[in-house]
Amino acid sequence: MTLALYIIVMAGVTYLIRMIPFSFFRKKIKSRFFRSFLYYIPYAVLSAMTIPAIFYSTGNMITAIVGTIIAVILAYLNLPLIVVALSASAAALITGIFI
Repeated sequence: MTLALYIIVMAGVTYLIRMIPFSFFRKKIKSRFFRSFLYYIPYAVLSAMTIPAIFYSTGNMITAIVGTIIAVILAYLNLPLIVVALSASAAALITGIFI
């Protein structure tokens, strides 16, 4: 019974989060500032959730920094995500072995 209640509450919350913008914004948003603000929200939230996890995942700040630098460089070069992730992980691992 408790599990069913949790599922119902989460379904309601998820529905409200998706329904509220549609009910408030019936017309196209014309404000250039507000549209650009809404465009960058997902990137900002994803960065805010990911960056702290990167620096605390290895247990060593030096390995985390090396892995992050490698990831940023390879991402800047437009390499595929799997290449970036595996290379950053390998760089952190190799750095951890030598430290």
